[in-house]
Amino acid sequence: MKQVSGLKTPALLQQFQWILNPVGYMESAVQELPDIFAAQIVGFGNRLIFVNDPQAIQYILTNDRKEFTAPGEINKILTPLVGDTSIFLLSGDRHRRQRQLLMPPFHGDRMRTYGQLIADLSEQAMSQIPANQVFQARSATQSISLQVMLQAVFGVQQGKSYDQLQHLTGAMADTFSSPLASGFLFFPSLQQDWGTWSPWGKFLQQRQRLDDLLYAEIADRRAYPDASRTDILSMLMTAKDEAGQPMTDQELRDELVSLLIAGHETTATAMAWALYWIHHLPEVRTKLLAELDSLNGDLADTIANDPMAIARLPYLSAVCQETLRIYPIAMLTFPRQVQQPMELLGYSLEPGTILVGCIYLVHQRPDLYPNPKQFQPQRFLEKKFSGYEFMAFGGGARRCIGEALALFEMKLALAVILSRYELALAEPRSVRPQRRGVTLAPASVKLKMVGRRK
Repeated sequence: MKQVSGLKTPALLQQFQWILNPVGYMESAVQELPDIFAAQIVGFGNRLIFVNDPQAIQYILTNDRKEFTAPGEINKILTPLVGDTSIFLLSGDRHRRQRQLLMPPFHGDRMRTYGQLIADLSEQAMSQIPANQVFQARSATQSISLQVMLQAVFGVQQGKSYDQLQHLTGAMADTFSSPLASGFLFFPSLQQDWGTWSPWGKFLQQRQRLDDLLYAEIADRRAYPDASRTDILSMLMTAKDEAGQPMTDQELRDELVSLLIAGHETTATAMAWALYWIHHLPEVRTKLLAELDSLNGDLADTIANDPMAIARLPYLSAVCQETLRIYPIAMLTFPRQVQQPMELLGYSLEPGTILVGCIYLVHQRPDLYPNPKQFQPQRFLEKKFSGYEFMAFGGGARRCIGEALALFEMKLALAVILSRYELALAEPRSVRPQRRGVTLAPASVKLKMVGRRK
């Protein structure tokens, strides 16, 4: 039986390529070794198997606890951001327990309660940009997404604590905003605290200040419970597992940071990409505006009475799906580890082998998506893709729990922005993707505020 082939590039060079140019790294690798290849990347035992065959990925992600395990400790690269008890770093029964506690607040039926909040914050962010001003799309979308998370997840309103949480959460995420800065996550030897003048020291101080705010809020909620609150933190504080045990303060803190940072970062990036494609391709914007204008009644009335009507719009949905296909925010699934000797795609795998589904390469398969480099929302109207052919939110037991909220927020925010404001790309050039921490984001999308749409 065949062994999985590895790239011939020296290991250290592979590591730098993966950090500095992940898209180039994956596309070069798949040209040499289609469907499956071995990479040498620090943090994964120096050997990580990339799989981009949809059926093979489905097999891997749906056979947890049988032939594969999903050891959370493999994700330790995220520990500085989210903490030791985050759902990202848990395994087995502990992971299932935490996931069961986190799932109810993100049920799709709850989304309509956030509709007006998303619309108001989107309007507020855009109204502050003067006519004819050039601005970074991601700065605007990050403002919207972060405030949605703070109010919907944390339940805080405008004020001193709100401003501090907003500043610190954004600053912590921005620490790893460039490919070079992302190296701090991949090389623990760089994580040296030399005071606030050093990048890591500054990050640690920001994290401590955020922790102080979070623990103070948790303590206040425990001391003065309020059954009328509907934010996600309040729901998590009252949730109990099968043994009747609630989350500890540290578990609450780690899950809050995971939701605040991971949740707002990914959605902000997705919306920035969408704004780029919509304004880069005039025909897409024209079709989208025609669909939005066809809504029965005023947009504000629709949001107030039936926000799900916007979320169900077929072309808007297709635009969001194609945005998440062409440059998926998460490039890889969470890792799985082989439990016993087995065969996959005709290759032998030994116990301890670590596998990841390569979401980016699945989304770039020409047999699934003809002309994969072209932005074509129509493909999602003409064909229904399986959950392992389109996997922007991962798959299996570790599929993103915030999927419903992220898509709902993305659709409503875009609907508000496009319906009410006239924007234009400030630079006609194509935008390339680049690493932002462990995600893929646009290098720079500059938009110009033309003015309010008449």
